[in-house]
Amino acid sequence: MDTQLPRCWKTTDPLYVKYHDEEWGVPLHDDDKFFEFLVLDGFQAGLTWGLILQRREDLKKGFSNFDPKKVANYTAIDVERLMQTPKIIHNKLKIKATINNASKFLAIQKEFGSFDAYIWRFVEGKPIINGFASLADLPAETSQSRTMSQDLKARGFQFVGPTICYAFMQAAGLVNDHLTCCFRHKQIQEGQKTHP
Repeated sequence: MDTQLPRCWKTTDPLYVKYHDEEWGVPLHDDDKFFEFLVLDGFQAGLTWGLILQRREDLKKGFSNFDPKKVANYTAIDVERLMQTPKIIHNKLKIKATINNASKFLAIQKEFGSFDAYIWRFVEGKPIINGFASLADLPAETSQSRTMSQDLKARGFQFVGPTICYAFMQAAGLVNDHLTCCFRHKQIQEGQKTHP
């Protein structure tokens, strides 16, 4: 891990650096990963992304490796289990929303063939490449994230407001919001999935 490379975020936290260098902004086409990011971004509401990264592995174990088929079948017993599981964010509304969203996610897969086919429609099938010079320039939401939020809510999803949807778009690479000074901006634009 080269901590001297120019990055969007001024951090030396290994979890943050790894996430920035290997995942954030990389165009995603994996349904299981889409569900994972929906869960993580939903849990992030009102919290820091650093905390979510710290709890990510525990959330993954608690939610059956983010398998939507398994999570959709969770019952009240699972809700209580998760509320008692150490290192998981103990927010009953978010836990119940995750279970609800898993079933809605499966419904989208059934309707469109994949969540991938559904979600990329909001950016016309290709990533939006932004050219921001400062983190202060990044929007909290966009017209695309508002449209996505409205559509997901209409399908019964919860914790999918326009700001959460925009964070999801950034994470899943529907938008490249790496700053122009960041070494990953050009790499992702040129199609490099991971930093060499």
